[in-house]
Amino acid sequence: MKKIIVLTSGGDAPGMNAAIRAVVRSGHFYGLKVYGCQLGFQGLVEKKIFPLEPESVANCIQHGGTILQTGRYLNFLQKDVRTQCLDFLHSEKIDGIVVIGGNGSFKGASLLSSEGGPAIIGIPGTIDNDIPGTEYTIGFDTARNTALHAIDKIRDTASSHNRLFLVEVMGRSSGFLAVDVGLAGGAEFILTPEFPFTMPELASKIMKPRREKLSSIIVIAEADEPGRSIQMAKELDELTGLQYRVCILGHTQRGGSPTLLDRKVALSMGNLAVKGLIEGKSHKMTAIVRDELMLVDIPDPDHGSRVLLNKYLLELNDVLCS
Repeated sequence: MKKIIVLTSGGDAPGMNAAIRAVVRSGHFYGLKVYGCQLGFQGLVEKKIFPLEPESVANCIQHGGTILQTGRYLNFLQKDVRTQCLDFLHSEKIDGIVVIGGNGSFKGASLLSSEGGPAIIGIPGTIDNDIPGTEYTIGFDTARNTALHAIDKIRDTASSHNRLFLVEVMGRSSGFLAVDVGLAGGAEFILTPEFPFTMPELASKIMKPRREKLSSIIVIAEADEPGRSIQMAKELDELTGLQYRVCILGHTQRGGSPTLLDRKVALSMGNLAVKGLIEGKSHKMTAIVRDELMLVDIPDPDHGSRVLLNKYLLELNDVLCS
């Protein structure tokens, strides 16, 4: 192992820069030449790689986003596109790649490696916290704190005007973000992709006698339909006669300075990824399992996302808001 590349792929997540920093400085510490790749897999195809020295990642740890830029490049699923990329990597004598991203990013990296490409180690980075094989992904803590701060501010207005709010957070197929934010923010109800309500069911729950409150907030995961809370508010108005204001937090959850937890996990994962490559490992992902950092097999993309299996937190929220 002499030359490695680090790239970010898919959606950005707070803490990615900390992971990049750890890969670069760990790589140099262990005697490797480290290259960055701009714009993820698209950059690999377009040969946008450049040397990264330890000083090139100074003062990036506190910033959100990714200094390498990122994106989704569906053309990489085409065999001929990957073949072009392989020819380039062989010509540059690249031995290993560290990919920071999610399931789609790991799928592209695995295909490349299995077709004769360099060894690959994945670092899970997504605010949804939905990658199988790890209990934590970089960016989750920052996103949930960002959403919680927003809900706290919304509650000020809700209480002042005795208003009702639907707050929509991210979470395409997993409700980890919605559950944590809803529970910590004192939401009356939490809707997740794993345990959905029909609108009549939700309306029935809303109309049940509960202790009188000055305001009400319902937290909704966007599921596969970003912006769905707008239609839900209309349906609830028709079913209950109650008018809910809608607040879609959207991409604000992805930005911002990463929290201490996200920085610490990202730095640890970046270092472990480099050590794994040096030890000759490939098709692995850095992971947190039972609060321990380790390397596990890259998750099978055909198995989908990690989902919320334990209903305890939702039941706890029902008890606390009764």
